Amino acid sequence: MRTQLIVALDVPELEQAEALVKELSPVVKYFKIGMQLFTACGPDVVRMVREYNCDVFLDLKFHDIPNTVAQAALSSLRLGVFMFNVHAIGGDVMLATVMQAINKEIKQTKQQLPIVLGVTVLTSMDRQQLNRVGVIRSVKNEVVGLAVLCKKAGLSGVVCSGKEIKLLRRVMGKDFVLVVPGIRPADAKADDQKRIVTPAQAADWGANYIVVGRPITQAENRIQAVTAIVSDLN
Repeated sequence: MRTQLIVALDVPELEQAEALVKELSPVVKYFKIGMQLFTACGPDVVRMVREYNCDVFLDLKFHDIPNTVAQAALSSLRLGVFMFNVHAIGGDVMLATVMQAINKEIKQTKQQLPIVLGVTVLTSMDRQQLNRVGVIRSVKNEVVGLAVLCKKAGLSGVVCSGKEIKLLRRVMGKDFVLVVPGIRPADAKADDQKRIVTPAQAADWGANYIVVGRPITQAENRIQAVTAIVSDLN
């Protein structure tokens, strides 16, 4: 599968999000809706993106007791998103409960199974930050450990940084979905990201999807920015 681009709609209002989707939907199929936008607009923003015949990655990183996360996962499924995520650090019982609920609903409704991802280690974190919150393992060992937990629970894949793509592809196999944020073209600022790679590197190393926000949404020519990134992926 060729690496696909997901554009992050990291804006505060529905009107701004729709302006971006309207402009970019001729060249972009996938859009990410995160906590900022979903908290402001709710399910309406998901419906808006789908009205443009585009697919939604709902990036809310669910993390709570197993039943609560399972119910949130079912709500995501019913919204028709093609991908959503949960925090892998929620543990094996939480992850397994999510997948049991999703699979039961799929069997009853005949809906398409969404891509369910576990969030491993945020791309804004490094080993020092992990150590300060009590995680003693290295970033790579923590990512692999959480990815194994996700696979055993039946999740489709994980969100990881580009720095872990090659390792995870080797350990988890070719069918495990890797979604990579923290992507920056070679001439872009790192901003608050610490473990970043370029689009071309992510594609070469085996990412299924990359998530790009500010280098596109804040570009003077957004279509040109998308075209350049897609060219790198190819």
